[in-house]
Amino acid sequence: MTGDDRLVYLQYLVVFVKKDFIVDLGQLKTLRALADHETVTAAARVLHLSPSAVSQQIAALARSVGVPLVARHGRRVRLTPQAVVLLDHARVVDAQLERARTDLAAFDDGDVGNVTVGAFATAISGLVAPALGLLSTDRPRLAVTVMEVEAPECFQRLDAGSADVVVTVDYQSGPRRGDPRYERIDLARDPLLAVLPSRHPLAGRRHLALTALADETWVMGTPGHPCVDITVAALTAASITARTCHRVNDWNALLALVAEGSAVALVPALALPSRCDQVVALPVTPVQPARSIYAAMRSGSAHAPHIAAVAEALSLVARTCPSPRDVRGGLIRA
Repeated sequence: MTGDDRLVYLQYLVVFVKKDFIVDLGQLKTLRALADHETVTAAARVLHLSPSAVSQQIAALARSVGVPLVARHGRRVRLTPQAVVLLDHARVVDAQLERARTDLAAFDDGDVGNVTVGAFATAISGLVAPALGLLSTDRPRLAVTVMEVEAPECFQRLDAGSADVVVTVDYQSGPRRGDPRYERIDLARDPLLAVLPSRHPLAGRRHLALTALADETWVMGTPGHPCVDITVAALTAASITARTCHRVNDWNALLALVAEGSAVALVPALALPSRCDQVVALPVTPVQPARSIYAAMRSGSAHAPHIAAVAEALSLVARTCPSPRDVRGGLIRA
């Protein structure tokens, strides 16, 4: 339904103020024309109606509201005081309908609406928050609510309708591409970097083969975490059986353990702070492990203007954000 269709629908609605009090908006329009042009004939001409139709509409409106609206005054009709009161309220209704027209047109342009976005923490800081910055400038009346949520709960929220867009990553038991329940927009490939204590003997390298860390102890998230799956797959491909000494899902806590010198880790670039004085992050060779970040929406909802506007902002941020860089001794070097 277009904005004009919705407005026509609104115009032909009746407004129920209380029981037995019904106001037809079309009849109010006729009463207003009569007030403006003073005669039934003149009002009929402006409204492209017959004088008889105008008189019938005014009589029907008077019956609906239960008060007299016109009185004969010579060859003209005079509005009653009750009609003047009713027209005062009609002007408020007209103004609200104009706001409705504007809002419906804006909704069709994706400029108004309410969208709830669910995302994991590093996606909120790296993608969602910058997208909200764009939307606040380009679409200030679009209300976006953000909730921190990870898979698989994010898909439960999406299915239940408590989230409209989720930003998540591919993971072993997650929805596959082409899942008919969801529409997917790929956003970013977020590489996992090898993170070492800054005093580690290998910290001065420009990049690092995973095999060089075969004898290290590791800190990872809990089993089933998407980044754990990626880390284990990368280590397995390098024929490394990791000795895991810590299980931590919070990236700041993980980096603190690495900085203390008790372990190494693979950490997504988006999870790295802008300064890391006590750790070094190095690209991994020969194959850089990465997590695939994407936005998902319920199938069929991605074309809703307000949801499409949020998805477009996320895509723009993902396309224009700087490429991940090495972190060395507190400095970020290209």
